[in-house]
Amino acid sequence: MINALFVVLIVLSFVLYFYFKTKQFRSDLPIAKRWYANRSLVALGSLLFFFGINQITLFPSTLTYVISGVLILIGLYTMVYYFRVAKHYGQFVEEEFRLNKK
Repeated sequence: MINALFVVLIVLSFVLYFYFKTKQFRSDLPIAKRWYANRSLVALGSLLFFFGINQITLFPSTLTYVISGVLILIGLYTMVYYFRVAKHYGQFVEEEFRLNKK
């Protein structure tokens, strides 16, 4: 049951990553591009995080704990750092959309 939850979260993270990367490439506005890029990296970090936890639940061995621990730490760092960066750019995105709507 818990494994199915992590699989759903991994797939959802991948879909969000793909969605934001697509939005990044399709956007013509520079700040919006950065905002979408950073949001996609948050989704990628969550994918690493959930994948690491899922591997621990599937294969409880010392090697898995070490590798999954590294994946979890990298995923957490990526999520937190790029969430803060995306939050910074998010302040300016609406203004950029409004200014370029004309």
